[in-house]
Amino acid sequence: MSTYPKALLPKNTTTDRRTWLMSVASLAVVPLTGCGFQLRGAQELRFRTVQLTGFKPHSPLEKELRRAINASKTTLVVDSGGEAQVILEAVSDRRERNVVATSSAGQVRQISLRVRFTFKLRTPSDRELIGPTELLLGRDISYNESEALAKEQEEALLYREMQTDIVSQIMRRLAAVPPL
Repeated sequence: MSTYPKALLPKNTTTDRRTWLMSVASLAVVPLTGCGFQLRGAQELRFRTVQLTGFKPHSPLEKELRRAINASKTTLVVDSGGEAQVILEAVSDRRERNVVATSSAGQVRQISLRVRFTFKLRTPSDRELIGPTELLLGRDISYNESEALAKEQEEALLYREMQTDIVSQIMRRLAAVPPL
């Protein structure tokens, strides 16, 4: 028999714990409702149509940028310059891979990955809205010959991550363009 009086024993600990967790969760949400917190959505651009030019055929950067622009509620990517209100021109798009460190035996130990993207934004009448702008992102990774396949996959993942970051930076710059 228990030494505690029956009135002090919990009746249903699962229900009590669930009620307590719900109370704590609802209290955690309350401060966020008053501060204006909102998840970042698609950028609102101040032009209706844009043409993407200068990209390599089947460029993954161009595909991701096209998807991001089309996700905005105000702007669509068009293929012909006659329909475009603005033209985003890719001046250069390069990926670089350099050896940063080697062992005393000459084995690669660290690699530097860089993505350079230069673009400009203009109207069809050649009025420059954003001058040539270079975006440069880099990541350093360790390297080991015995893990070559895994490191190759890590490189591909890092390049995709940098590409997504570049698209985000371009979208922020496009959102800052004044109305036409």
